[in-house]
Amino acid sequence: MGLFSFFKKETEIEKLQKKYKKLLQESFDLSKTDRAASDLKRGEAEAIADQIEQLKNNPS
Repeated sequence: MGLFSFFKKETEIEKLQKKYKKLLQESFDLSKTDRAASDLKRGEAEAIADQIEQLKNNPS
């Protein structure tokens, strides 16, 4: 990590990974009170995971 690494722009994969992690945390938090909403969040997270895999396999 260099001195100016904080200026580096996030890649699309990094953005999706952050979103994925956030959705999983929300899913976990909801699982304690609302199972259906938790399942929906988990589904959104899985869709993001699929997008990440596509980008990793087909970097364009």
